[in-house]
Amino acid sequence: MAPPIALPETFARAVAGLRSATPRPEILLEEVGAPQRLAPYAFALSAAVMRDDDEIASGRLILLHDPAGHEAWQGTLRLVTYVTAELEVDLASDPLLPGVGWTWLTDALDAQGAGHRAIGGTVTQTLSTRFGELAGPPAAGDIEIRASWTPLRADLGPHLLGWCTLLASTAGLPPPGVTALPIRRPAGAA
Repeated sequence: MAPPIALPETFARAVAGLRSATPRPEILLEEVGAPQRLAPYAFALSAAVMRDDDEIASGRLILLHDPAGHEAWQGTLRLVTYVTAELEVDLASDPLLPGVGWTWLTDALDAQGAGHRAIGGTVTQTLSTRFGELAGPPAAGDIEIRASWTPLRADLGPHLLGWCTLLASTAGLPPPGVTALPIRRPAGAA
């Protein structure tokens, strides 16, 4: 049996930071297999945002580490994320949504003190209407946020908490400590 391969200290510390942060209770995290061809070292988490028993948003956060550094990253560590959630059609069709979605990410990182550089990404909004054999519920909307950034330090706990804040915003969860008002239905509505 071969001895375990020693991980670079920077990568080991970064993974420990991701594992140490505790998200709000609606966000369930799970370690998943990371892509192996993007960098010499990789670690990944998936997330499901739950309301009652329904998954209302999901995401993936991947940590990449190249000890030799990467010019485009401007560093040796890189965080890559994908977050998606179904939205109400009115919100999904709002032309301001992509800018708001990007601000959810940057504000969340800033609020947690998750220093970063070389941030980039896309926000995609889609509207879907089902027809024929797929006919079903009325039109649906989705938002997808794909982004990557280079953390300034190997302590990634603040980055995980920032990412969880992004997930919560995308899912429409109220800020911690704020109770959402119940949806009021008109009399006689089902």
